[in-house]
Amino acid sequence: MKKKILASLLLSTVLVSQGAVLSSVKANTTDEKIAAQDSKISNLTAQQKEAQKQVDEIQTKVSAIQSEQEKLQSENEKLQEESKKLEGEIAELSKNIVARNASLENQARSAQTNGTATSYINTIINSDSITEAISRVAAMSEIVSANNKMLQQQKEDKKAISEKQVANNEAINTVIANQQTLADDAQALTTKQAELKVAELNLAAEKATAENEKTSLLEQKAAAEAEAKAAAEAEAAYKARQASQQQSVAASANTSFAAQVQATSSSSSDDDSSYTPVATRTTSRPTYSTNASSYPTGECTWGAKTLAPWAGDYWGNGAQWATSAAAAGFRTGSQPQVGAIACWNDGGYGHVAVVTAVSSSSSIQVSESNYGGDRTIGNKRGWFNPTTTSEGYVTYIYPN
Repeated sequence: MKKKILASLLLSTVLVSQGAVLSSVKANTTDEKIAAQDSKISNLTAQQKEAQKQVDEIQTKVSAIQSEQEKLQSENEKLQEESKKLEGEIAELSKNIVARNASLENQARSAQTNGTATSYINTIINSDSITEAISRVAAMSEIVSANNKMLQQQKEDKKAISEKQVANNEAINTVIANQQTLADDAQALTTKQAELKVAELNLAAEKATAENEKTSLLEQKAAAEAEAKAAAEAEAAYKARQASQQQSVAASANTSFAAQVQATSSSSSDDDSSYTPVATRTTSRPTYSTNASSYPTGECTWGAKTLAPWAGDYWGNGAQWATSAAAAGFRTGSQPQVGAIACWNDGGYGHVAVVTAVSSSSSIQVSESNYGGDRTIGNKRGWFNPTTTSEGYVTYIYPN
C-alpha cells in the first residue's frame, strides 16, 4: 500500500508541473505571463521539497536495512566461531566418555568372570603378616578410590557435554534464523532501492528545464517504476514461495519411519530391506523428547529426529551426531542397517538421514530433508553408494 501511495504522489507531482506549463501558455498579457511563471516556480519549489523529503525517507529505510544486514552478518560470524569451538569441546568430551565407558565395562565384565571381589579378599587373607595385610588393604582402597574418581569424572563430563550440546544447538539455530532474516531483508532491500531510484529520478525530472531532457528523465522514471513494480512482485513471489515451502515442510513431518520404509519397499523390488534388531543392551542414556522441536524445521537434523525420535535433542549439526550419540551410549559403526541414522562428516556442517533399505554396504536408500535444497522429508536419491558422496565419510548410529 505504501508503494502505491508513493507512486501516486510522484505521478501527481509530474501532473501538477505539466498543469503549470499549460497555465503559462494560456496567459495573455506580460503581467499574466510573469505571474504565471512566478506561480510555476513557486509550485516547482514546493514540489522539489516534497520529492526531496520522499528521497530522504526512502534512503533512511535503505540505510536501516543495510545496517541490520551488517549486524546480522557479524553476529553469524561470531556464532559460527563459537559453534566450531563447542564442536571441538563436545568431540573431546565424547571421546573421554566413550573411553571411560569401555574401561568401566571391562572392569565390570572382569569382576563377573574372574570373581575379582573374591580375589581381593583372598589376597588380604593370605598376607604373611599384619603389616603386609594393612599394605594390601591400602592398595585395594586406592584402586576403589581411583574407580570412584573415574565414575565422578564420568558424571561431570556427561553433565558438561549435555550443557555444551544445548549451547551449541542454540548457536546453530540462531545462525539459521539470522540467515533467513538476511534473505528476507535482501528482497526488501531490492524493492526499497528501486523505489529510491524512482524518487531520485522524479526529483531530477522536476528540476529539468529543457523539455527534451525532462522527457528523457520521465522515460527513465517510467522504466524505474517498472523495475520497482517488478521488484515488488518478485518480493511478493519470494514470500509466497517461502510460505508454500514452509507449509510443504510442515506437511512432510506428518509421516513416520514405518511409512517411509513402506514407501521404499513399494517403489523397488530388488532391495533387501529386512531388519532384525540386535539384542537390546542395558545402557544408561539421557531421556529425550519424541518431537523434533529442538532442531530448525526443514534442516536434515530435524528430518532425522522426526523419523527417529529416539535420537538426541541437542546433538548439533549433522557432522556432530555420531560423537554425540556415542557419548550418550548409542552404538556406532560402518555397516548400514535399516532404522539406523547415517551420519556424514565433511569437516563442515555434515548431513544426517535415516536408512530405509539396504542392499549392501555400498547400496542403500534413505529418507531425509534438506537434500538438494528440498527441505521436505522423503526419499530423494533412491539407491546410492553412501561411501562415495560429497558429504564426507559415513558413520551409522544404531537405535539399540
